[in-house]
Amino acid sequence: MNLLRRAGLVVRRDATLGTIMADLAQIHGRRRLVEEAEGGLRINYLQADKRVNRWAGGIAAKVDVGDRVVVATPNAYEMFLLTLAASRAGAIPVPINDRMRPDEIAHVVRDSGATLIVRSATEVDGFEPLREVAPARVDDIAALFYTSGTTGKPKGAELTHRAMVGNVAAAAVWPARLHRDEALFALPIAHIMGFVVLMTYACAGIPVYLLTTFRPLEVLDAIERRRATIFIGVPAMYRLMLEAGAEERDLTSVRLWGSGADVMPPELAHRFKQMGASVTLPMVGSMGEAIFAEGYGMVETAGGVAAKISPPMLAVGLGESLGVSLPGYKLRVVDKHGSDVVPGTVGELWVKGPGVIRGYWSAPDATAEAVTEEGWLRTGDLARRGPLGTVIFVGRQKEVIKHGGYSVYALEVQHALEAHPSVLEAAVIGLPDDRVGEIPVAAVRVDEGVDLTALDLQAWLAERLADYKVPKRYVVVDELPRTGTDKVQKHQLRELFA
Repeated sequence: MNLLRRAGLVVRRDATLGTIMADLAQIHGRRRLVEEAEGGLRINYLQADKRVNRWAGGIAAKVDVGDRVVVATPNAYEMFLLTLAASRAGAIPVPINDRMRPDEIAHVVRDSGATLIVRSATEVDGFEPLREVAPARVDDIAALFYTSGTTGKPKGAELTHRAMVGNVAAAAVWPARLHRDEALFALPIAHIMGFVVLMTYACAGIPVYLLTTFRPLEVLDAIERRRATIFIGVPAMYRLMLEAGAEERDLTSVRLWGSGADVMPPELAHRFKQMGASVTLPMVGSMGEAIFAEGYGMVETAGGVAAKISPPMLAVGLGESLGVSLPGYKLRVVDKHGSDVVPGTVGELWVKGPGVIRGYWSAPDATAEAVTEEGWLRTGDLARRGPLGTVIFVGRQKEVIKHGGYSVYALEVQHALEAHPSVLEAAVIGLPDDRVGEIPVAAVRVDEGVDLTALDLQAWLAERLADYKVPKRYVVVDELPRTGTDKVQKHQLRELFA
């Protein structure tokens, strides 16, 4: 049967971004969906479905089926619901990070060919609710999530309904009514990890307490005050919470910690496991440790493709392994010719499965470079095969700097620096940082006699890039180290910042 049953109700396996909230409203009804901090939005599933219908009506009045709609709202649950509403109207939503600079947003609008930019739900409210959802197949494009690549310009990853919904719809079988759960959420919703985490919570019937901005003290306060049971974040969040005194707080309500978007240090995960608890009993108190789950994925796979779990009281499931592939996914580690390498040998990680992008929007050359004719995604990450089917992460082949869970692409930053009239050339690399994973730094060649301080490159880039992309340190060089083919040898630049 083409249905997923739960308590006599169903989520259709052919559910799309446009239909999923209607299905969930039938299943979860008046159960709380989300509550935002500081007196923000608080709604249940039925109310959310009504909003999606109403906003879809407003969007449908402004665009045609297949048009792209940029969702440029602040980082609140409204963005999530507007994305569903755009899909219900038959459009292709394009959520974007509200921290992006105007020039970056303008590029996304131009590249996607968007005919509508929604900056607030009030712009599409007050219309007749949409009663009939535009038809869509699970393999149609559901949304475009923009990510930079080796060209330095953001590219629109074409994610299907199967990738966005089908992979997490099974969460509807979570026994939400058998015990109390609340997830504390502080991720960027326009980031694929944040969006998929919210979709998973919605399908599972797990109510969300949402903080629009991550601040470690506020997160710790909220976990203590509300007795939250689930928190999923990026490693940088865990580092900042630890520095903010997490070990002095009562976090025993947390049964599940989760991490993604970057490599989680095993010792950090272990410390948070100890701060949580397996169960809290009346008259007894908290017992055991929390579970720690870690996923591996990227925007080009619509989220996780591999995962590992560290159960309470066991020192397993932590470390450099990506874990095992999730159902429906296959992993390969290949050499430069695309042949599988022998176990223990480092190669590029290739992924195949239902979440892999159809391609990049209006970028056939980039698509051909990223996805093989057989549907394998070339991740650009280096890995090796481990025991029992595991894959060990080694490093990133692409020049991607992972800063606090965000991806910073060196070439994009270099181009912005080189646009300065006094900068002749720039090279950007990432340096390890205990708090945020990596920080971008830049080596620059400048006009003769120009003082670096007088250039004020921070201010120059602040007008052109999101703040997390701006280098934290600079050094002026007379020449950049090069190979015989004039490529910059970036590994030699690290010595300049020692």
